[in-house]
Amino acid sequence: MTNELIKSWVESANAPNCAFPLNNLPYGVFNDGSGARCGVAIGDFILDLAQVPLKSANHDLFAQPSWNAFMDAGADIWAAFRDEITSVLHEDSPPAPAWLVAQSSAEMLLPFAVTEFTDFFAGRHHATNVGTMFRGPDHALPPNWLHIPIGYNGRASSVVVSGCSVRRPHGQLKGPQDELPRFAPSMRFDFELEIGAIVGKNSAARLSVDEADDALFGYVLLNDWSARDIQAWEYQPLGPFQAKATATTISPWIVTKAALEPFRTSTPERDFELLDHLKDTGPMLYDIDLAVDLITQSGAETRITETNYAEMYYSAAQQLAHHSACGCPMRVGDLLGSGTVSGAEKHQRGSMLELSWGGKDPLLLSDGQTRSFLEDGDSVRLSGRAQAAGYCIGFGECLGTITPA
Repeated sequence: MTNELIKSWVESANAPNCAFPLNNLPYGVFNDGSGARCGVAIGDFILDLAQVPLKSANHDLFAQPSWNAFMDAGADIWAAFRDEITSVLHEDSPPAPAWLVAQSSAEMLLPFAVTEFTDFFAGRHHATNVGTMFRGPDHALPPNWLHIPIGYNGRASSVVVSGCSVRRPHGQLKGPQDELPRFAPSMRFDFELEIGAIVGKNSAARLSVDEADDALFGYVLLNDWSARDIQAWEYQPLGPFQAKATATTISPWIVTKAALEPFRTSTPERDFELLDHLKDTGPMLYDIDLAVDLITQSGAETRITETNYAEMYYSAAQQLAHHSACGCPMRVGDLLGSGTVSGAEKHQRGSMLELSWGGKDPLLLSDGQTRSFLEDGDSVRLSGRAQAAGYCIGFGECLGTITPA
């Protein structure tokens, strides 16, 4: 793996801080008015795979408007295809501008068909903050938290791509002073800053951590929208249900594991040695800078969070290994949410619940407004990039705007 920029004949891909240099090559699905089809981001453009005479992969793999068939083709095809596209776009290869579509003229769609969605609760700072608010600092983490990555099965049907609006949900609400619950719109609607891992290989048996790592195809930014007041009433004893079924927004580009290899980093020091089926086998996380911007209806933008994926306590490979430990079959297109990525400092918190400390400390925005939770018309934009000396690996934005209930 190189830590130097690989130059392309697509000049915009060589620009400093370009999110999609030749080192990246993320996979998406786009429509420029000629139908939905698969493409690869390069600079300011999309390489239209329908136009490229491929040798490494059959065009049938890209006939459907998703990357699922390609993922199912296996790791050897993944590697050969990446090598071929790198060669096709390399500065030493003949330019073929007819194969390119401007990103600005294309609509981005869901890049893969989500088979199942599982969300985890695997960020220690987030879990500690939330636990402290509700149970006090002495009982912040549940007894099992430092031993297993806690998760719950979510709704694949409500996963949407960046740019889709998110309607404020209705649900049962019951405040601490209310005698009975009522049915009303959520007043404590929230975002959660996460990374989503995509399973690219079917399995029918328990996976080791290394096998789980090999089964992961790539990563997206993920916002697991959460209605905190609905959740507070419904979650005991089974956990989130309607509070997290409204929508989960993902970024439109799948950043492959291959692109992130130079950015591997270790998980935090363990309080307890993990059991054998979860033990670290090397650097399991990635050094990915993450940020959240809140944009009000008037257009005022405020950077409210800056953190890093390396803050996670459990990696996606460990989450997948644990998911399969009981014999649970995993499928191509399964999506695993990392859990909220928060750091130790206030500006590193990955949700409004933490940033406003349950509404007790409202957040001051750039235009003088304050927020405890999200209001109608607010947009939340997640961004992420892994930075090397000579290039960066960007994810594109993960954007959602709240509309009235």
